[in-house]
Amino acid sequence: MDNPLHPFELHILIPLSLFGLDISINKAVVMMFVVVGVIILFLTKARSSGSLVPTKLQSVAEIIVEFIRGIILDTMGPEGMRYFSLIATLFLFILFCNLLGLIPGSYTVTSQLVVTGVFALGVYGLSVLIGFKLHGVKFLGILVPPGTPGWLLPLMIPIEIISQLARPLSLSVRLFANMTAGHVILGVLFGLTISGGLLIGWLPFSFTVVLYGLEVGIAVIQAYIFTILTCVYMADALHLH
Repeated sequence: MDNPLHPFELHILIPLSLFGLDISINKAVVMMFVVVGVIILFLTKARSSGSLVPTKLQSVAEIIVEFIRGIILDTMGPEGMRYFSLIATLFLFILFCNLLGLIPGSYTVTSQLVVTGVFALGVYGLSVLIGFKLHGVKFLGILVPPGTPGWLLPLMIPIEIISQLARPLSLSVRLFANMTAGHVILGVLFGLTISGGLLIGWLPFSFTVVLYGLEVGIAVIQAYIFTILTCVYMADALHLH
């Protein structure tokens, strides 16, 4: 049986360098351009329909917009709407990366830890910058839980610092691990289906069909979790929770 991690390997398609920096094009880079193109096409088509009676595509786009708007209002409040474009872009990119990665022959960009790590560090770094911009040094008060007695501060502050540093780590690993694990299991089941032949191959194939449907749900849920945690971190920066 082939190595189930083989689909995650990246090989250079077009070697490029810029001032000594390797910026070669590989399958993941191509897939990210494809995802951006699909999102632009989807939103353009949905917006161009713009009829009084919404089309199916327009209805889907409106549902997504209202869904993201609800997440922002529930976590950050009305003042969080200024970051709607950022949150919507993040949600749509991760969602389409997850879903398009399920197409046989494509590539799941979010199965690369470096990709999810960059997103997580970017989101957390932005929340820290927003916190210091709005509150100045008072933002460091986020390291002191409300009601903490003074004698506990030497213990609580290091714990809170570790907790804060763990945020981008857990955010990136959660998305990476879920997308990678699902694809590995699908790869193993497909391999068993092929090697099992007609007599016993139907059993792993039936599991593959069920798991594939489950993976679609996981792709949506993971995009949602990443987005809502982003909103929670930014809400902490806005309101010093």
